[in-house]
Amino acid sequence: MATEKMEFQTEVRDLLNLMIHSLYSNKEIFLRELVSNAADALDKRRFLSLSESSLLPAGTELRIDISVNQEGKFITIEDNGIGMNREDLISHLGTIARSGTKNFLKDLKESDKSGVDLIGQFGVGFYSSFMVAHKVEVHTLKAGETQGHLWTSEGNGEFEITEAPKQNPGTKITLYLKDEEDVSEFASEWQVKSIVQKYSEFVSYGIYLHPEPAKNEKGELEAKEAERLNKKQALWRQPEKEITEEQYKEFFQVVSHEGSEPAAWNHTHAEGSQEFWSLVYIPSKAPFNIWHNERAHGLKLYVKKVFIMDDCKELLPTWLRFVRGVVDSEDLPLNVSREILQSNKLITHIRKHVTKKVLDSLANMAEKESEKYLAWWKELGMILKEGFYMNWEHLDELKKLLRFESSRTEKDSYMSLTEYVARMPESQKEIYYLIGENKEAVAHSPLLEVFQAKGYEVLFMTDTIDEFMMGSLNEFEGKTFRDISRGDVEFEKNDEEKKAEEESKTSFKGLCEYLQKSLDASIKEVRITTRLKDSPCCLVTGEDAMSSRMERMMEAMGHGKAEKSKRILEINPAHPICVMLKEKLEKSGDLGDWSKALYGGALLSEGQPLPNPAEYVQAINHLLTAAAK
Repeated sequence: MATEKMEFQTEVRDLLNLMIHSLYSNKEIFLRELVSNAADALDKRRFLSLSESSLLPAGTELRIDISVNQEGKFITIEDNGIGMNREDLISHLGTIARSGTKNFLKDLKESDKSGVDLIGQFGVGFYSSFMVAHKVEVHTLKAGETQGHLWTSEGNGEFEITEAPKQNPGTKITLYLKDEEDVSEFASEWQVKSIVQKYSEFVSYGIYLHPEPAKNEKGELEAKEAERLNKKQALWRQPEKEITEEQYKEFFQVVSHEGSEPAAWNHTHAEGSQEFWSLVYIPSKAPFNIWHNERAHGLKLYVKKVFIMDDCKELLPTWLRFVRGVVDSEDLPLNVSREILQSNKLITHIRKHVTKKVLDSLANMAEKESEKYLAWWKELGMILKEGFYMNWEHLDELKKLLRFESSRTEKDSYMSLTEYVARMPESQKEIYYLIGENKEAVAHSPLLEVFQAKGYEVLFMTDTIDEFMMGSLNEFEGKTFRDISRGDVEFEKNDEEKKAEEESKTSFKGLCEYLQKSLDASIKEVRITTRLKDSPCCLVTGEDAMSSRMERMMEAMGHGKAEKSKRILEINPAHPICVMLKEKLEKSGDLGDWSKALYGGALLSEGQPLPNPAEYVQAINHLLTAAAK
């Protein structure tokens, strides 16, 4: 049997050199690549047999067999797929028929990326074998032919092809592993089992691991039965009508490991110019790591049922990171990297499709299972609110999913914007809301007084994200949103009310000027207001100023200690305290500690911290002492 020596194509030699000497850390990927190639060969034999039945005799089980030898430090991967002949070996393993290869390798070398993820950035599946092997043998027989061949290479620039008898069609690849600590472990059964179950668990064909023979009681080597490593079915590839609710719930545990049941799921198969499957779940409970800085997204990416990566951020926006599930594409290259994903048009299409399906599922739950949706909202609604930041594509869907407590809702009860608008009085022109630290502080805010008196409902916003959200939430069903803690609130007034307001401005002008001078370091302006009914005063923020809550959040996020925006102090001319202070000022010209008491009380009424608690307590004590005399 003659042996032919041949040289690799120049690009292949360069590629092998880079790969062999690379610092690529995830070397286990070689087994995924070889198993995937084997599955493709099985697919091809099965497909060709449809028109030429002799290629696949009846009763033949198409399968992949793996065996290891720890002592000899080698591993074999064998399939009974289509196989290769001499020409196939030369064209498939000796050259890379891909445009741009030469420029790619040139750029790669010039950029000195010796440790780059070569597998991820370039389709080099078979050649990944040389990351772990110092020698590779490929023994193969093409289905329908009689002459087998043995391809051998040490990755040194050349390969050999020898005629070698083989009884059955298919390909057997033997890797002689390098004598390196992080490589020799691949000859262990547990490592092979772990890798196959990680990447190839859902491959359609059986993958069998053949344990090494062990000595029996007589000291004789005894073969063990092969173990099938991939017993699970790719549920997402099955028709939806054939899957039970229990099966869907069981698979949720496989992809989430959460221990709870899903709130909803969506299963789709998109066909046409691009084909992919998606099975996505909406958890009923917040995933344990959802609030961590290194939070993980929940979608796994598969290509042709072969696992590619966990935590695939490119498949969903960050505000849907709680979603768990699988996306499986027929059209993406198997060796796809995150860099490729970021600019891939198919991924953009899948992302839009999956995002819409998730939002549709949430909308369906909100409409048909309102109590269930409300329980979900309390768990994960705050993350969904992140969708309003720098996102203009899904605002309409997100608005309808929002739920709020309000000045009218009962304890632990929430309402939608649709419900809010439906019960607005005819005289109400805007959607009113109030942002605060917590519900208790907001519910007792003096800013609500006039709105409650007029029968206007106010939405409560107490999540940290709410102030950011409102930067993009401008209107709903033609109604604009109005923060009642900002600027002045104008209501329609009759002539009598307008006259009384003008008289109050004149009458209380002196008190406003006095308080402004006393509190000049903290207050931008003091003015009378008609928004208060039962409280003597309140603080509001200027129309364009940053709120005090936002200032504290920016500081906490490490943006430095910004200069505080001065607030506006509004006083109620109808309140007995303000009337008393006006008269006292007109008599004595001095209000003592009353300025500090009013300002401190206004801060406390909205749940804000006092800048100097001791000073406030001292002012109150002085006033109480004077009153007791």
